[in-house]
Amino acid sequence: METSYNERNRVQTQRLKGLRRLSDKDLRRPVGEHRTIVVALAHLQYWDGRAVGALEAWRRHGLPLALWTDREGTVVNDARLPVWREQPPREALEQAIRTAEVLDRIVADLSPAEAEAVAAQRYRVLDRSLHRSEHLDEIDRVLGIQISEKAARRAL
Repeated sequence: METSYNERNRVQTQRLKGLRRLSDKDLRRPVGEHRTIVVALAHLQYWDGRAVGALEAWRRHGLPLALWTDREGTVVNDARLPVWREQPPREALEQAIRTAEVLDRIVADLSPAEAEAVAAQRYRVLDRSLHRSEHLDEIDRVLGIQISEKAARRAL
C-alpha cells in the first residue's frame, strides 16, 4: 500500500503550526454563521482525537474503526459546538497541533498490513489531511492569507 498520506498528514499539521503566528483576536474571527477559527480548531482536535482512540481500540481490542455515520457526526458537531466556542484560542490551537502530531505518529507507525486493514475500514482515519485541509483552507480564506502547502513542506 502506498503511504503518501503520511506526507500529506505532516504537511497539514505544519499548516496548523503556521497558525501560531495569529493573534487571539484573529483566532476568534468568524468562519461561517455559527463558528469561529477557534471552533474549527477544536473540531479538528476532537475528530483527530477520536481517530487516535479508534486506532488504539482497534489495535488493542479488535474493535471496528467506524466512528459515526456522516449524519451522526453532524449531530455530534452540533452538540459539541457550545463547548468548542468556550475554548481559549491558544489552548484550542495547541491541542489541535498536539493531537495531530500524536495521530500522525500512530498512523506512520502502522505496519503495511495494519495500514491496509485500516484503509479497508475507514481510509480517512489514515489520511487525516483530507479533513484538516478542508478546515485550514476555510481558515485561509477567512484570513485572506495562504498557509500554503509548499511553505509547509519547506518548514518540515
